Order: sequence, then C-alpha cells, then structure tokens
Amino acid sequence: MPDPLLAELAEATWIGGCPRESRGWLPVEDPATAEVLAEVALVDAALVLEAVEAAVAAAPAWAATAPQRRADLLARAEGMLRSRVEEGASLITAEAGKPVAEARAEIEYAADYLRWYAADAVRLAGSVTPSPSGEADLLVERRPVGPCYLVTPWNLPLAMAARKVAPALAAGCTTIVKPSELTPLTMLWFARILAEAGAPEGVVSVLVSDEPAMVTAHVLGDPRVRKVSFTGSTRVGRALLQSASAHVVRASMELGGNAPFLVLPGADTELAVAAALTAKGRNAGQTCVAPNRFLVHESLHDEVVDGLVERYGSLVQGPGRESTTQVGPLITAAAASRVDGLVEDAVVRGATRATAARPPRSGHFVAPTVLVNVPSDAPVWEEEVFGPVISVQAYRDVADAVAEANRTDAGLAAYVIGPDRGCATEVARCLEVGMVAVNDGRISEVAAPFGGVRSSGLGREGGLHGIDEYLEERYVRIPRGGPLLTSLASGAGELG
Repeated sequence: MPDPLLAELAEATWIGGCPRESRGWLPVEDPATAEVLAEVALVDAALVLEAVEAAVAAAPAWAATAPQRRADLLARAEGMLRSRVEEGASLITAEAGKPVAEARAEIEYAADYLRWYAADAVRLAGSVTPSPSGEADLLVERRPVGPCYLVTPWNLPLAMAARKVAPALAAGCTTIVKPSELTPLTMLWFARILAEAGAPEGVVSVLVSDEPAMVTAHVLGDPRVRKVSFTGSTRVGRALLQSASAHVVRASMELGGNAPFLVLPGADTELAVAAALTAKGRNAGQTCVAPNRFLVHESLHDEVVDGLVERYGSLVQGPGRESTTQVGPLITAAAASRVDGLVEDAVVRGATRATAARPPRSGHFVAPTVLVNVPSDAPVWEEEVFGPVISVQAYRDVADAVAEANRTDAGLAAYVIGPDRGCATEVARCLEVGMVAVNDGRISEVAAPFGGVRSSGLGREGGLHGIDEYLEERYVRIPRGGPLLTSLASGAGELG
C-alpha cells in the first residue's frame, strides 16, 4: 500500500466534497498483522451537522440536474475505478484483510453498480393516465426522496458503498455516508473519485467516527434527512429503524443472515463441494450470504464431507497481499476469538472437528474448519458465524431439511444443490429467504434484487427496482375540459 496515498486519505475527513481538519484521530488496523496502518481524521458533532447542512443545501440543485449529467458523472467514476484497480485493491486488502484477488473483484463489482445506475438515471419514467371518469389526466412523477444517510459495512467497504451511493446519486439524492470505523480509508478513496468525476460540493460527505450512535442521532435527528440505508447486523438495524421512526424516515435494511446450504439426494457431490467453496470461501466467510448450515442427505454425507475436508481444509491462509493466499484474516481479534469460541463450544456439545487446527500466526486468523454432527442447539448452528467454519448435519427426509433450513428468524439467502434444476428449484421455492442460488455458489448479481425477509431486512438493492428505494411518487391531477374541449363536447365549436 503506497504510504503517500494512506497519508493523503487519513489527513482530513471529507465533508460536502471538501476536506476538513480533524477533531481527533482513529487508528485503522491491518488485520493480517494487527499493526496500525494509519490514523484517520474523525468527525465531531459539529462536523456531522455541517455534513447535514451541506447535503440539504445541495439537494435542490442536484435534484434539478439533468439526468444525463448525473449518468455521465457515474460513468466517469466507473471508468476511474476500473483504471485504478491495483491502487484500490491494495487499499481494501490493507484495511479489510481480504486476498488481493478478491479485492480486485470487489472493485469491478462496485464499478458494475456505477454502470448499472448510470443507465437507470436516464430512465426514471413516470406515467400519465386518464381518470376513470375522463375528467382529468393523472400525472405520476418520480422524484428524489431527499438527503440520504448511508451506513456501510467493513466486509465489502467499496461494493456496499457503491450499491448505495450510485442509485442515490442517479435518483438525484445527496448523500451522507458513514463507513465502518474498521475500514474508512476505502470510502474516503471512493469519495475523492466521485469528486474528481464531478460530484458537486455537498452531494457526497463521509463521516468517519468511532461513535456511531452520536452520528446517527445528529443525522436522523434532522427531519430534512429523508432516507436511511444500512447494511450490517440485525441488532444495529433495529436501532436505526427506531431512530428513523421519529421523523418517519424512509428505510432500507440489509441485515444479518444464517444461510442454509442444502444438498439433495442424487446431487453431484463434486458440484456441491465446488459450490460450497465458492459460497463460503469469499472473505474468509465474512459475508452476509455465506452459508453457515450445511444440510446434506445421508446418502451423500460422507462423500461431501470428505470433499470439503480435502479442499476447504487445505486452503492457503495468510495476509491478503501475498499472491498465494486464499483465506485471509478475520477483521478483528475479537471476531477471531468469537469464531474460535463457537467452534470449541460445538465440539464440547458433541460435534467433530474434521479438519486439523493450524498453528496460530500473527494477525486475526482462524483456520478453515469443517464440523460434522453439529447439534441444532449449538450457537455455531443457530448464529451467523461470519468466519471460515462449515457446520454439517446429515438428514434423511427433504421435508425435514427444509423445515430445519427455515427454523430461524433470518431470511437472507440459501443454496440448493440438486440432481437437476427442476428438483432443486422446487425445493428452493419452499425456503423462506429473499435469495436462492440453485446448483451454484454464486448469488450476488448487479441485475438482481439483493435483500432478505423477516429479520434479514427491508427493501432491495440492485436489480430493476433498486433505484426505487431513493425515489418517491408524486401525483398531480390535471383537469380536462378547457374552452376548446368544452366547445367541442357541446357541438358548438369546429376546428378550422
């Protein structure tokens, strides 16, 4: 990671599109070494309020900006991201710990959202329909909802920011972004790219803070902020929804998951293992759609477990910057300790660790682990793990497996591997989740609606309707029956 870039990003916070002097400093750690990368400028309450004022002041002009100009800005930012992949990937790897190949893929994924919403910016169609009585035309306009508060997570610090900022800007909304205090550098880098691409002053602010409650209280305490979007834990999402209720702020929440992975009788076991590694392998299992609960039919159980142990247990661990690394560290020492504790608890409860534990190394590492015979009351089975742990249960009846998969408040994602698409799709339709991957370990797509049901959230990001979260409809009734029409209707007038 180039030191000049780190120093430049860390030296000042980013309010209304301009740097501001720090009111304090936040150490950002490299999770692979536990060493401090940089100390980043923090905001205080005064700077938070300044960001709100900047977003409110810029909102009318940005909403009135021609859609093509908003689209052009996003297109320029997309090009800048793609031309700076190595710079951005080094930054993401340094503060998030993920392998550099995954960091590069994240930048391309973020750029895809900019391209998608650049196209959407010029397609914000409304409608005009006649009233049933024929007495009026009913005009429905789609307008930006207003200044938005966007809270992004540490595990995909660029992609999740782009998935929120791009539709907001395309819709004509101004934005106040609060990145995770664990990975603020990536969002600061992205904000500077948006400014270089032409984002006007006040359209994008970044609030780096280790006091999220203080930031939220000041931002959502202002009734002029009209939208909150959050990706993160269900616990924090509930608190944000309570804060949003004070001024009836529009909210979208992408919250925690506990994804099941079902292997049906007759499935291709090689496909099942490959899909499992694809789904679970990203970012050391630190994604909200990572499968946690592996339900494998008893006829395939041993073969699937053997394949998982051989391939998952042999993945190369190390710092993300090393080209051979396949599994990086967890984000913090506390996160690593929690996951280790879940594994040890499961073993005490009767589960078997099928992979060999590895010697500890510096940084926040947890060995890729396969647990078999995991009891259903073990926290590693009931909670979102967010780490490189695969927990396996054998089942006899598919209906019982579906019931076990649905036995959770979470409802974000699921995976089904079956002998054919028809059989797998039939089971997929029985799962109470917002997204299902059939015979595949990939689930996230720019063109698909991302989001969950039940405690996993509200609203959708991406897809054909992702921009709707940042728009509201206004209806205007336009009476018919001007002098000419009145005359024609009475037969008293003529055209000529």
